[in-house]
Amino acid sequence: MNQPLKPTRHMPGFSLLELLIAMTATLVILGLAASLLASGFRIRDREESATDAAADAQRALNIMSREIANAGFNLSTNGVVAGDSDASSIRVRSNLNKFDTTATNTSRSGVVDAGEDLKYFVNTVTNTAYLVRYDANAANKTTVLANRIDQLRLHYFAQKVTYSTTDCDISGASSGEVSPSSAGYIVIALCVRLPASGSPGTDGYQPASNILLVSDVTLRNSTLSTY
Repeated sequence: MNQPLKPTRHMPGFSLLELLIAMTATLVILGLAASLLASGFRIRDREESATDAAADAQRALNIMSREIANAGFNLSTNGVVAGDSDASSIRVRSNLNKFDTTATNTSRSGVVDAGEDLKYFVNTVTNTAYLVRYDANAANKTTVLANRIDQLRLHYFAQKVTYSTTDCDISGASSGEVSPSSAGYIVIALCVRLPASGSPGTDGYQPASNILLVSDVTLRNSTLSTY
């Protein structure tokens, strides 16, 4: 008859010390993995935020550039309203349908239709700032072009210029600026500031940064010799 095996002191297994070492190594690896995962999520969120902000600002800049370029169309001036335009806002006027034979005489005779008297400015409220398009002749006068714009800068020149970009604006223009009423060339600078993500010294920390978008606009009624 077979006898049951008796336990011995030399049966294979793990000692307490080996178990502690294995558990410690496992915890360290899990900690590193969690840190890398959190860092990856932080970087991804920051990049998505930057992409969304840039796309929103670019759409707004495209609209502004197209409509400001029409300033002065069928008028005797450059179309920029000097008393309502400065470095942070601009108002432009035009008579877009003067030669449209399907429009009424009233519409063709002056700046009375939607899209012919526009102003752009940044409105700042608690915790946000947004770019506004104000149409003096439209039924719905106010439109938000971009929800995240921290700074709008407008530079007025008599002719085409070259320049550098720095921080949230342009600098070193090849020609001096003129008054809005004398401008034939306008440089628009839109800036979005991205806040820091995470804490300095931690994995995935993203410092605060700026996104600057710039557009050069030749006024439709200007007399530039070089475009």
